[in-house]
Amino acid sequence: MNIVYILYSQKLNRYYIGYTSNFDLRFEFHKNADARKFTYNATDWILFLKIDCKSKKQALCVEKHIKSMKSKTYIQNLLQYPEIIHKLLEKYTDC
Repeated sequence: MNIVYILYSQKLNRYYIGYTSNFDLRFEFHKNADARKFTYNATDWILFLKIDCKSKKQALCVEKHIKSMKSKTYIQNLLQYPEIIHKLLEKYTDC
């Protein structure tokens, strides 16, 4: 399964956007990240949103799109308005 995930840290008031094919393993990596990684700066990361994608290519395109928006409001709207996610997945079906 290819997944785009968004983590949230209340301590930093920041979101982290990533892609993985194994979410459980990747989340453990973030919780135990070393000092060179961004997620090391907080210990309170929670899963904010997870988007299942059909392929690695689609997941990478969706991740890139979300990151390019550079907007907390956009990320929050993804959760509040699921139709945005559906449109994203349709847009990047064959990216």
